[in-house]
Amino acid sequence: MEIYFTKMHGLGNDFILIDCIKQPEAGGLLFETISKKLCDRRFGIGADQILLLYPSAAADFKMRIFNADGGEVEMCGNGMRCFAKYIWDRGLSTKDTLTIETLAGIVKPERAGESVKVDMGQPILEPEKIPVAIISSGKSVNPIIDYPLKIKDREFKMTCVSMGNPHAVIFLNENISDFPVSEYGAVIEHHPLFPKRTNVEFVNVQSKSEVSMRVWERGSGETLACGTGASAAGVASMLKGLTGRKVIMHLKGGDLEIEWAQNNHVYMTGPAVEAFEGKFKTSADRKKEK
Repeated sequence: MEIYFTKMHGLGNDFILIDCIKQPEAGGLLFETISKKLCDRRFGIGADQILLLYPSAAADFKMRIFNADGGEVEMCGNGMRCFAKYIWDRGLSTKDTLTIETLAGIVKPERAGESVKVDMGQPILEPEKIPVAIISSGKSVNPIIDYPLKIKDREFKMTCVSMGNPHAVIFLNENISDFPVSEYGAVIEHHPLFPKRTNVEFVNVQSKSEVSMRVWERGSGETLACGTGASAAGVASMLKGLTGRKVIMHLKGGDLEIEWAQNNHVYMTGPAVEAFEGKFKTSADRKKEK
C-alpha cells in the first residue's frame, strides 16, 4: 500500500503528517508498530513524531500523535502548529481559529501573521492529574514546586506541570548548552514517580522575560523544541516568581513566545514549516476488523 505524507517541523521538532481524511485507508494502519520504522533517521523518513489528521464529530478536525517509540501521546504544541498550517495551506478550512480534538481535549490554534498561536488551555498542577506519585508525610504535595529528586550523582529540584501531558521542569544555574540532557533525561522519564513517564525540561532563566531550555521528550529523546514543554517551563518559571507572565523561550531550534494570561490559559506562538512531500510503501498489518 502506498501512503502519502507531508514532512513538517516547528523549530526543528519534526513530524510526518499523514492525512487520513484524504487517505482513509491509512487510518487503519498499526502506527504503534510502523512509527518506529518511519521515524528512524537512518532507515526511515526520520521524525520525532507522526501526526494523523482525521475528521471529528466533536471539533473541526481530530489529531492523533505517535512518538518515535510507537507510543500514542496526548498533545504536542509544535505539532499542533504544523497541523493547523497543513489544514490552512490545503484549504481544508478557511477559519482563522480552528478547533482540534486531541487526547488532551479540544485545542484551538489561530493565525498570527506568519506564525501560529495556540491556546494550550489551563495548566494542570494537581499531582494526581499530571500524574506524579508524590506523597510527603502522608499528604499529597500540591503544587509540586522545587521537589528534590536525586538522580545518579546529582540532586535536582523539579516543578511539575501538565499541559495535557506530563512535564518535570528542572531549573539549573549553569550553562545548559553543555548539560548532559540524555544522561539525566532518560532516567527521569522512567522514574517511578511518573506512572505515565514524563517529559523533562532543563531550564536556565536569563531575565524576567527570557528563558533558555533544552528538552527530553517522552518516547522521542532530546528534541530541538517542544511546545508543551516550553509552555510548562514558562508556567513553572512564573509559579516560582522568576519571570513575568510573558516570556521568550530560547530552544535549540529557535524561539517560542509563551504567555500565561489572566484567564489562566497558556498561549504559545511560533512558526510552522513544511519541508517536503513524499510517499512510502507499507506491508504493515492493519487493525483487525471486528
